[in-house]
Formats: sequence, structure tokens, C-alpha cells
Amino acid sequence: MKIVVYSTHTCPICVKTKELLDKWNLPFEQKYIDDDRAHMAEFSKVTNGARMVPQLTIDGKHIGGFSDLTELHMDGFFD
Repeated sequence: MKIVVYSTHTCPICVKTKELLDKWNLPFEQKYIDDDRAHMAEFSKVTNGARMVPQLTIDGKHIGGFSDLTELHMDGFFD
């Protein structure tokens, strides 16, 4: 399973998202969109124009943000 977290350097919810993934022992790739044009372009395409961070993909499929991640976890998706 490949998890990608699109975030910015100043987003506190992004930090919380990454802390949760670490706590759940789920490896992820972090892509900052605020200082990398390629990551910003990829973020826009993959998330269909999302404007808020964090946004996550799992195996290339956009799943949403922090609340979507916690819902997946509660539903046992990562078990």
C-alpha cells in the first residue's frame, strides 16, 4: 500500500495527519505543494482541484483529507 500525503509546511492538520500515520505504523510519502511546482501540479490533478490540505492518496486513488483518513481507520481499512 502506497500512501501519499500532500501538505504544506505551515499546516497544523497536516502535521497531525502525519503523526497519526506514524502512530498507526503506516509508511507514507510526503509531498509539499507550497514549495514544489511539480508537486502542486500533481496535487491538483490527482485531487481534481482540491484547495485544502492535507489530501491523501492510497495506491494512486484520492481518498480525501484528515477526517476521511480517520474514517477509513475506524472502518478497519488498514487492518
